[in-house]
Formats: sequence, C-alpha cells, structure tokens
Amino acid sequence: MTHPARWLHAEEARVDDLLALTRLRTDPADCPHATRIEQAVPIYDGAALRAQLAREPALRPALMAEWAAVWEDGPGLLVLKDAIGSPEAVDAVTACFETLIRQEREAGSGGDHFAAAGANDRVWNALEKLCLADPEAFADYYASELLGLAAEAWLGPGWQMTSQINNVRPGGAAQTPHRDYHLGFMTAAQAARHPAHVHRLSPMLTLQGAVAHVDMPLDSGPTLYLPHSQKFAHGYLVAERADFRAAFEAHRVQLPLARGDAVFFNPALLHAAGTNRSTHIQRLANLLQISSPFGRAMESVDRLRMTQALYPALRRRRQAGWSEAALAQVIAASAEGYAFPTNLDRDPPLGGLAPETPQQVVGRALAEDWSAERLATQLDRMAERRRT
Repeated sequence: MTHPARWLHAEEARVDDLLALTRLRTDPADCPHATRIEQAVPIYDGAALRAQLAREPALRPALMAEWAAVWEDGPGLLVLKDAIGSPEAVDAVTACFETLIRQEREAGSGGDHFAAAGANDRVWNALEKLCLADPEAFADYYASELLGLAAEAWLGPGWQMTSQINNVRPGGAAQTPHRDYHLGFMTAAQAARHPAHVHRLSPMLTLQGAVAHVDMPLDSGPTLYLPHSQKFAHGYLVAERADFRAAFEAHRVQLPLARGDAVFFNPALLHAAGTNRSTHIQRLANLLQISSPFGRAMESVDRLRMTQALYPALRRRRQAGWSEAALAQVIAASAEGYAFPTNLDRDPPLGGLAPETPQQVVGRALAEDWSAERLATQLDRMAERRRT
C-alpha cells in the first residue's frame, strides 16, 4: 500500500497552484439564496432572510448547507447585509465598546499581535466584558438569528462564541496576508510540524466573523480576502514568503461594509485587514471567533500540580545525562503544551503570535537549571495570567 505524504513542506508550495484557485468562478447556482455575487463573494440580504425564515422554518437546513459549502468548497467567505437586524442594538454595543476602548487605552492595555503599537485599539475578551458591562445590550445584539445560524452551519450545535474589539484608526497600516486560528497563530515552522490532515482539520474547528460597527467604505480599509484560497494545501506555511504576498496583493478582493453588516469566512482563507486611508473613520469591528465544542479533552487534569511535582525528578535526570529528547517527551506528557485559551489582557501575545506555554517554560527551566521554587513561582504567575 502506498501512503501519501503526511507532512507538508514550505519549499513545495507553488504560487501557480494558488493562482489557479483564484481563477475559480463562484457559481450563483451554488448559492441560490444570495442576492448577488460581487468580486466572487456571495452577498446575502439579512432582512429578507429573516422574513423568509419566519415564513419557512424548513429553510434553515438548506441555508446552513449552502453556507457551509460556500466556506468549504466555494470562495470561502460570504457577506450578510444587516446581519444583526437592529440598528439600535448595534449602536448600544458600539457605545459600550467605545467606553471599553477608552478605559483600556487609559490603562495602557490592549496589546495586539498584528498591528504596530498605537495603530489600533484591541480589546480582548470583548464578549465577557460587554456582557458584564451591559447585559441588556448583549442580549439584544447576540439574539441575532443569523449569527447563530452561521455558527451552527459550520460547527454544529454547542458552538462557543468569543469576540474581540478591533478599532483601526486613520493611517493604520494593512496587515500581511495570513490565515487564522489554530495553525494560523503559529509560525510556519511550527505549523509544518503538524501532519497534513491537521492542516485540513484545523479550519473545521473555527468560524471567523466580523460585524461592522461603523460604515466601512473602501478608503477605511475593510478586510482584504483571496477567494478560494482556503483550498490551498500549503496556505499555513507561506505567510512570510514575498512571492505569495505579491500574489495576494495582485488578486485579493475588498468589499465595503455598512454598519450592522457581517462577514463570515473559513479561517484558512488568506486575508488581511486593509490600510485605513481615511482621514476621519475609526474602523470599529467586533471580531467573532466561534469555536467547535469538540476541542476539549475528556478529563480535566491539574497539569500545574503535575508539573511542580515532576520537576525535581526531571532535574535529577537531566543532571544524570538524560537526552533532551527524553526530557521533552516527559514534559509533553505532563505539562500544558498549548498557549490557549488564556486571558489575553494579562497574557498578551506580544512579540509573537502566541504567549509562552508551560511546556516551553519547563524546558527553559531545565536548560537554565532553575530551582523548583523558581519554576513554581513562574508557573503560578502564568496560571494567574491565564485565569479568567
């Protein structure tokens, strides 16, 4: 039996293969409930869909199947005009967001992992902060039927909502093209360590979305997208390559949004926020990252307690000549190896795409021969930063 290659390599990625995908046509027959196709992107009328769903509840599964096909097999994104369905609900949340931004700006918090310092305002965990600050506004906003329908279409029931506020000020520069969480929050070298089937699986576990809280004409820099690029096998490995950045810039699309519109896209779609060339528009969006409920282990394990108990034994074995590989194997079996979920206010990914993991700290502690007390203090600090 011949087995296909199980790992992807960045040097195998070919721009021509990506460009072949960009030439694919978005067939209107594949998205019959869209009102139009614009720059390969299906545009849906939220008000019309809500009215139709009220008359025809049986439309739900057909519409969800259509959207899932758009995200997986089609262009990878769609726009829902008037997604929230209540300008008053949007405005109430906007007012709360502006208060949160002002408070965090005054506190000097809100670091971003993509933008230069001062170019924008990023409020982490806006979902919880909005809920606690104004439960009434939260309820009116997240009652949107279309938000829930989009989440269920990609992730099934039990999905988990998170959100971040992003406010890009006039002059804020464009991002570099990238993919999103999970593998998109790794360097190319880190992503390359994951087998090819994980590259295919990762996008199925998250739906990316953004709700516009102000009108976003093109000069304000709404997000740039490369339709159909979610189907490019090596997409998590090419964000740093100049030839792929040039191809993205040559073929990307950009759509204006109105207040209350939402865009939902496959997290593997290559995209980048645009440059805010306006002189006065604060480009305020609620970034939605909706996760599958399946990204959880069966048992809860106190890995902090395990790590602290194990470290003296690991330290003795290192001093006795154990190999780095053997030590790393034991660390992997005991300490937390993933940076998320965390409290990004206290544990921001400054200087990289993700905060340091406990596994990395334990490895560093062994390499530098920390005492058990020093490691315990560091791990306790990390646990406190990660706590909600």
